[in-house]
Amino acid sequence: MLLEDRVVIVTGSTTGIGEAVAHRCIKEGARVMVHGRNEERASAVCNELGQNSRFVIADLADPASPKTIVEATMDSFGRVDALVNNAALTTRSNLDTLDAAHFDTLLAVNLRAPLLMIKEVVPHFRTLGKGSIVNIGSVNAFCGEPNLLVYSMTKGGLSTMTRNLADSLGAERIRVNQINAGWTYTENERKLKISHGFPEEWDTKLPTAYAPFGRIFYPHEVAGHVVYWLSDAAGPVSGSVFELEQFPVLGRNPNKDVD
Repeated sequence: MLLEDRVVIVTGSTTGIGEAVAHRCIKEGARVMVHGRNEERASAVCNELGQNSRFVIADLADPASPKTIVEATMDSFGRVDALVNNAALTTRSNLDTLDAAHFDTLLAVNLRAPLLMIKEVVPHFRTLGKGSIVNIGSVNAFCGEPNLLVYSMTKGGLSTMTRNLADSLGAERIRVNQINAGWTYTENERKLKISHGFPEEWDTKLPTAYAPFGRIFYPHEVAGHVVYWLSDAAGPVSGSVFELEQFPVLGRNPNKDVD
């Protein structure tokens, strides 16, 4: 098992990719601190995960929450070996619709909170002599959709943070990597697209320009990559921002004759 006896914090792990990561970590032998904002949902996830999981409720818009999450993990498990910064807001905005409050909220949750989470776990990693962090980014970090302006900006900042901290922490055997996930079929994404007029089962009926393999990613597939980068199987790799996509993100010229 890739994560046997490791303690992993997964932020935003009551739904979507984060929940799938929590399940895969448990399968690989880890103990997991589930994090979310809804206690009923967090409790249900832990019931599914079993005795090697606990949960903590905290709003990452509050700068005190990272300390709360890490302290709860130490109280529950006595150590922390790895962190997955997954929680993020995907609230839509463009240049015409955004305002300062929207910008500040997304910056707080999507960028400040991951940095403060790392700040809180690193002292515990130093005690162990090693640690592993995976930040969940997005291919939107390269540019992003028009209605994901601020979200895309935060994911671009996350990439820079990942590389900077990997550079500064590497000599302490603390690895920091990032997965820039492509389009992934979560329950929230399913509901959003249906509200935009997409048909049922839209995830398998997309033009090949968007999904060359005929479908988009599923959370459990992203989770498999996350666990690999968390584990010793990845070796000393640090500072990598890995594009989890089914086509080259940069320089791509899709076949315009298809569909």
